[in-house]
Amino acid sequence: MNNPTYDLVIGDRAYSSWSLRGWLFFDAFGIPVNTIRAQLYTDQLATILRDFPPARTAPTLRTPEGFIVPETIAIAEELATRHPEAGLWPAGAQMRGMARVLAAEMHAGFGALRSYCPMNLRVSYQDCSPPPAVLDDLARLEVIWGWALDQSGGPWLCGDYSAADAFFAPVAGRIAGYNLPVSAQALAYVQAHLNHPSFRRWRAMGLVDGPDQAFYRRDWPTRPWPSPAPLPARAVEGTDALNAACPYSGDPVTHVLDLHGNRWGFCNAFCRDKTVADAGAWPAFVAMVTQHGVAV
Repeated sequence: MNNPTYDLVIGDRAYSSWSLRGWLFFDAFGIPVNTIRAQLYTDQLATILRDFPPARTAPTLRTPEGFIVPETIAIAEELATRHPEAGLWPAGAQMRGMARVLAAEMHAGFGALRSYCPMNLRVSYQDCSPPPAVLDDLARLEVIWGWALDQSGGPWLCGDYSAADAFFAPVAGRIAGYNLPVSAQALAYVQAHLNHPSFRRWRAMGLVDGPDQAFYRRDWPTRPWPSPAPLPARAVEGTDALNAACPYSGDPVTHVLDLHGNRWGFCNAFCRDKTVADAGAWPAFVAMVTQHGVAV
């Protein structure tokens, strides 16, 4: 298909784990998509989904033809069928079968981990005192991740990054966010997710994507997020910048950040603030800075 237009309904990026994996099916595999965000714990999602029957959850996909696909397993399979060149599933039969087994178990299981450690990409805790049921889920993760990584050799479960890894990206965020006890092999797999460009971009957007949601707040001591430290960018006033157009949209500059004493402009506050959150995660921004002869 040539330049299809997909619509993907998502929830708050910092918290909606299902939305994260649905979006990764697009961004990590180079498939363009238009996102429609609904703030959780409001009536926004239900209102938006009136135009996406029979869906009732995020993420929900609308294909270019208008067909509605509301489940992440179904979204992954539909995109794999439409875009075989994207490589959502491994090409080899054995690794492809393994990837589907892993994705299916993630889709249906790990209820204790999901419940006790809801995804929150805005914070990392020193210790969450996980109860036995969560430790049992972590032990099962060790088994199936080890099974796959021992055969693939890592860093990803089934060879190259695949839909199976996208399914486990929210789990990696949980392990990082709640400092959950896992083996060195599992921790290396988690770190691969935290370093992945698409995961970094999603988290950067999540850091500035609406207010904190009280449901996810926990009164535990925190620690720095265990991923590459962001560049020292900061939002500044005014519109004076080295560039005249936003690196993402090409629209005129209205908002500006400072990085290493240089001012760079964007077309709106969200474009600027997601870049402030993790400037090195955005290829268009890095390319613009480099083209001006400035080191990032």
